[in-house]
Amino acid sequence: MNYDFIQSHCLAKKGATEDYKKEWDAIRYSVGGKMFVLVGNDGEGRPVISVKHTPEHGEELRDKYTDIIPGYYLNKMHWSSVFLNGNLPETVLKQMLDESYELVFRSLSKKIQNEIFNS
Repeated sequence: MNYDFIQSHCLAKKGATEDYKKEWDAIRYSVGGKMFVLVGNDGEGRPVISVKHTPEHGEELRDKYTDIIPGYYLNKMHWSSVFLNGNLPETVLKQMLDESYELVFRSLSKKIQNEIFNS
C-alpha cells in the first residue's frame, strides 16, 4: 500500500511539527511538544507508523485489521502500530492520524491550545 500522504497529512494539522529522532531512527510528528505520530521500522526492519488512540478504539482496530498491532516500543494500551507494507485502507489510517492528533492536542493545557490555535 502507498501511504505517501502521511507527511503532508500530519503537517497540515495546526501547530504540527516534524523532527527526526536519531536514536530511534524514526520521524516524529508532534503538537505542543508532544508526539502524536511516529514513523520508523520494527525490530525486523518492517516500516511501521505508530499512533495514539483510546484503549477501546485501539482494541477495536486491532481486532478488525491484521496490519494493526499493539504499539511497537510504545505503551501498548494507548498506541497502535500499523505495518506500512500491509493493506490497511487509506481512509482508516487517515482517521487514525486525525484521532491521534486530537487526543494529544486536547491533552495540552488550554494556554498552549490557544497559542497553537491563534498562531
